[in-house]
Amino acid sequence: MTAMTSPARPFLNRRLAEFGTTVFAEMSALAAATGSINLGQGFPDTDGPEEVREAAVRALRDGRGNQYPPGPGVPELRTAIAEHQRRRYGLSFDPDTEVLVTAGATEAIAATLLALLEPGDEVIALEPYYDSYAACIAMAGATRVPVTLRPDAEQARFRLDLDELRDAVTDRTRLLLVNTPHNPTGTVLTREELTAIAELAVERDLLVVTDEVYEHLVFDEAAHVPPSTLPGMRERTVTIGSAGKTFSFTGWKVGWVTAAPGLVTAVRAAKQFLTYVASGPFQYAVAEALTLPDTYFEAFRQDMRAKRDLLSAGLREAGFEVYNPSGTYFITTDIRPLGDTDGIAFCRALPERAGVVAIPNAVFYDHKDEGAPFVRFAFCKRTEVLTDATERLRKAFAH
Repeated sequence: MTAMTSPARPFLNRRLAEFGTTVFAEMSALAAATGSINLGQGFPDTDGPEEVREAAVRALRDGRGNQYPPGPGVPELRTAIAEHQRRRYGLSFDPDTEVLVTAGATEAIAATLLALLEPGDEVIALEPYYDSYAACIAMAGATRVPVTLRPDAEQARFRLDLDELRDAVTDRTRLLLVNTPHNPTGTVLTREELTAIAELAVERDLLVVTDEVYEHLVFDEAAHVPPSTLPGMRERTVTIGSAGKTFSFTGWKVGWVTAAPGLVTAVRAAKQFLTYVASGPFQYAVAEALTLPDTYFEAFRQDMRAKRDLLSAGLREAGFEVYNPSGTYFITTDIRPLGDTDGIAFCRALPERAGVVAIPNAVFYDHKDEGAPFVRFAFCKRTEVLTDATERLRKAFAH
């Protein structure tokens, strides 16, 4: 019998060689193995509105979406997305030519970047960034150019240096990848910052891809401003949204793209060879969810704000420096007041030390030293879970 031999070359291609198992999978597995409270991966520990869940059950029983849905998404959902954009932001989109339903925002990001980028193009992304951005840029054969959001201790937020952004643009720059509200820092870009981004995009004829999945999670005085509402941006912006974060059904994987017809056509050309279609019955349910009254969105926001405040207070009492988020459901902390500087090592030791799991922000940076002392905690959990977690952290770190 001939012995089996492995091929001489590695299996994973060079574009993806730097990407292994995601940090979310690693930390969630660590939480399960140690029985720790998982404040790492950003998923709620309760389901969303009962009427939305029942809408999915009704669609299943009525035989809607049990077979392949239409490639662009079911008409009911595309119409609801267009109406949502009109009602919330005054944006007018044709549901037939300017809306595309995707398998969550992650597929929307992948399809958009695969469709719009050529090998050798440069993509400017705000660092730290959601980890799929880097992987999708690599799969497209493009080059990521990070522009770093830096902490402002006085304002307890992370700021964008607009001069640094402008200096990062070259003749090879194809698009700007913008995330607001921003994961993981919780920063909500201001109208002034977004206006400067828009002016730069128009001046240099750049495309802009905006990840707005946390659009309904803004707190205090912050306001979400879609870049596509700004002068010169409607025809050059691809806006990405998602139902998972807004309605707490992250497993349904229903996302979308809204853009001018030519851009949607391009994104659909790539998307059809990824999942083709997905989430049939859930599309009908999300169509109904988007018509919920404003009282739902306000109550959801207020609930998350209270949870943010609870966890922020507990983290401060435990000795962390806290950057209070203006949006999303994540809190970024600085561990240097605790005597630590390596967030990755800190997070790997945290389950044994405190019975809590968090995410090291360094994994979201190209410039690892910039993110080394920062750690992200998710507060999209039940109040009693957050209370337990803060007690554990105080016992482990407070003196």
